[in-house]
Amino acid sequence: MSDGIFTLDAEVRTDLGKGASRRLRHAGKVPAVLYGAGKEAVSLTLDHNKLFQAQGFEAFYSHVLTLNIGKKKTEVLVKDMQRHAFKPIVMHVDFLRIDAKVALHTNVPLHFINEEKADSIKLNGGHAEHHMVDVEVSCLPGDLPEYIEVDLLNVALDQTIHLSDLVLPKGVTLVELNKGEDDHDLAVVTVKLAKGPKAEDESDDDADAEEAPAE
Repeated sequence: MSDGIFTLDAEVRTDLGKGASRRLRHAGKVPAVLYGAGKEAVSLTLDHNKLFQAQGFEAFYSHVLTLNIGKKKTEVLVKDMQRHAFKPIVMHVDFLRIDAKVALHTNVPLHFINEEKADSIKLNGGHAEHHMVDVEVSCLPGDLPEYIEVDLLNVALDQTIHLSDLVLPKGVTLVELNKGEDDHDLAVVTVKLAKGPKAEDESDDDADAEEAPAE
């Protein structure tokens, strides 16, 4: 993946309000706000086409980005993005400044691997029931992973992988587990026996038989 995806040019904007934002969008620009790190919020504009291309990559949302604001480079994370309800248009973006020496909290996607190779699924009729698609992590910006893998190769039928079972990169912890309470080791994925049409039909027949009155 090109590093250019993670570098965006931005300009400071002083013309604010709904009318100004509408004019920017008509001109192929996207209004944005940069905040955090104990500094004042700054209103920005970005090129829509470049931003739209970049946001099509999954890693864009869990990667440290560089904003070129004039001659100054600022490292940021995407904290919120508003899209048009039905048009392929980005309406607004919120960026959060980061400090290389301060741990950050952000969501990272899960990649489920070896699902099709697991014996429990391939040979024993199971299927993977995903309970979550991402996790909130805490780490220094330099340790932020683009994703976390969940390996299903050796997961048996009726087995559940929990947060505590995930293999995390060095320097990365899970925010949910850091809460220190017993009920935060949430389920990530469970391999269950797939229920086919035949099994469903037999289950319905059994239910009908139980409900039918004896002659």
